[in-house]
Amino acid sequence: MLNRDAARALATRLAGAGYTLDGVTARLGTRGTDALARNTTLAARDALGSDADAQATLVRLFLLQDAVPEPSASAALGDLDALARAGILDRAGDGVRAGVVIRPHAASGADLEFDGWLAHDPLPNLDGQLGRSRPDYVLGPSPASTTLAQMTPRTPVAGALDLGTGCGIQSLLLAQHAERVVATDLNPRAVAVADLTAGLNGIDLDLRTGSLYEPVAGERFDLIVTNPPYVMSPPTAQRLVYREGTETGDELVRRVVVEGAAHLAEGGTLQVLGNWAITSQPWEERLRGWVDQTGCDALVLQRELLDPYEYIEVWLADAGLLGTDEYAPRYRAWVDYFDHLGITGVGMGWISLHNSGRATPDVVLQEWPHAVHQPLGEAFVAHQHGVTAATVPDADLLGRAWRLDARVDVETLGRPGEEDPEHIVYRQRYGFGRAVEVDTALGAVLGASDGELTAGQLIAAVADLLDVDPDALAAEIVPRLRELIREGYLT
Repeated sequence: MLNRDAARALATRLAGAGYTLDGVTARLGTRGTDALARNTTLAARDALGSDADAQATLVRLFLLQDAVPEPSASAALGDLDALARAGILDRAGDGVRAGVVIRPHAASGADLEFDGWLAHDPLPNLDGQLGRSRPDYVLGPSPASTTLAQMTPRTPVAGALDLGTGCGIQSLLLAQHAERVVATDLNPRAVAVADLTAGLNGIDLDLRTGSLYEPVAGERFDLIVTNPPYVMSPPTAQRLVYREGTETGDELVRRVVVEGAAHLAEGGTLQVLGNWAITSQPWEERLRGWVDQTGCDALVLQRELLDPYEYIEVWLADAGLLGTDEYAPRYRAWVDYFDHLGITGVGMGWISLHNSGRATPDVVLQEWPHAVHQPLGEAFVAHQHGVTAATVPDADLLGRAWRLDARVDVETLGRPGEEDPEHIVYRQRYGFGRAVEVDTALGAVLGASDGELTAGQLIAAVADLLDVDPDALAAEIVPRLRELIREGYLT
């Protein structure tokens, strides 16, 4: 769209006009900003009033998706001819419109600071419009892309792969902690838009066009992140590239997982946000079959379960088919497609592979619809460390001094007037927000785990207090401690 020099010159103009996230948020206020997040513009229009300065012009052009007068656009952006040739602007009878949206974007968190811009295609549903997306539509930031960004470990790495980059949002964040970032997409338009995003932000991005792992054949990465086109829809000519592949059912997500293992460097991690089919076979068995082919440790969390009708309705609305003559026949065809494949529901969640090199991979698959805590990426790293720490021999485990994470709360539940509680629960205020019920002995060991005495010493002391055999108590408690170490309660 624009070469790197031209893209940086454009970014300079955007910044000079105050078209940054902080600048626009201050101009529009909380109401205007929140309304835009809901895809409505009236509150932002009220905040701008009749103002026509450069910042207001850019907000109208890119965020409100209005036509603006050529003189105003030229004053804010400079050479309109070059931007029109690049497809960033469209000249219309009523002025100049955005051919590509350029949106201020920022992110911050553990070891992550970014403030710049994202490029993507105009929103077809702004202010309740029933617009239809072009087949090669390039989606902007979405709840799915935000979730993937949150679940990405931000540990510094040498090489990272953004598989299915779309507008390039993940690549921007990866570039903050990866020495080299490769971004791929099957959609040539997405590659072009991601290149614009990279250019605006001065990011050196290795962009490649191609399907799945074909553009990186033979290469390995320390970190791979992907929000693939996981929507399971009937094979029709109306598919949207950003959300639907050509594979049957959830085969595309299976391939992303299974084939991705071959592209992980030693110690590398693959993070996948996706869907999978619920069939007569338990979902844990189906996905266990996927991850068993990888030879990697795996943590698979099913976050949500939708029935077929609910799932189909969500994606028909996303395609802009509400209120059209196509809605009913497309709905019926989709239901019949699921019936044919034996799909009785759709699971939505997170898949994390870790190339640990373990002879016997550690695999966890579970329902986890509960609230989680940010930064979530750290929770996946902590899980990897916990799995390794929990595999030490019994003698090593008992010989180490463990520390209970300070962010663990202890809840006691019991009947009024009773001396002892009926339930003791240790609950995490971090990561996956796990909770575990413990008995008196294990609770005593955990409560005293402050990094001073070894687990063996603590168990012996508790056995003495309870007047039980210390070896028998150790045999009972050690397996429980392993699980708590795996789950990040103890380090």
